[in-house]
Amino acid sequence: MITETLNGVKTFAPNSRKELMQYAMAHKKIMIAVNAEKILHATNESRDLINRNLGYPDGIGAVWALHKKGHKEVVKIPGCELWLDIIQEFYKDKSFYLVGGKQDVIEDTIEKIKRDFPGINICNYRNGYLKTEAEEDELIADIVKLKPDIVFVAMGSPKQELLMERIQKKHPAVYQGLGGSFDVYTGHVKRAPDWWVKNNLEWTYRLINQPSRIKRQIHLVKFFVNLHLNKY
Repeated sequence: MITETLNGVKTFAPNSRKELMQYAMAHKKIMIAVNAEKILHATNESRDLINRNLGYPDGIGAVWALHKKGHKEVVKIPGCELWLDIIQEFYKDKSFYLVGGKQDVIEDTIEKIKRDFPGINICNYRNGYLKTEAEEDELIADIVKLKPDIVFVAMGSPKQELLMERIQKKHPAVYQGLGGSFDVYTGHVKRAPDWWVKNNLEWTYRLINQPSRIKRQIHLVKFFVNLHLNKY
């Protein structure tokens, strides 16, 4: 698969979700979402974290940056949709382990997944509140014991990525960091309506509904100016 470096962040340029999923499965990768914010605010630590793994274009900013590099067929792959595509593609013959969210959210997630994907093999699950190293060790030991093919971790960056790397050293598998995707999937948090998503205006919808995000969104203006000036 082709990769490009965007402000030092190595980002894969898949032409379809299926291409990304098959590559991750074949190479047992940790998948990390790349968006405008991660490109703009990249540090040595965050670059290294993504570059050790499989960064993919989760946001329209990353997609536009890849298009500007000549990869016109690259598609946006929102992480909150990708994990469900992975389940749809592999749930009949692969096993899963889920980590993240509050206890009621993870329980609702498991219940809904079992309804939506009858017969899915979920090895185990737990909430995302790992308060001690001992709890992390216990989680890793459980994953090593159960040997799931695919592990989803929804705890926010970079905590989820660092945890996935730690687990990956003990149990090679496909991993994806999901942020707040369990909350969206179960309806605890409302995602933008389809029109906003399809027209790449999801960030605008969030801003309208959460005006407090204005300081964060202003940074996106700088990203697009840099993009226009070919700084990536």
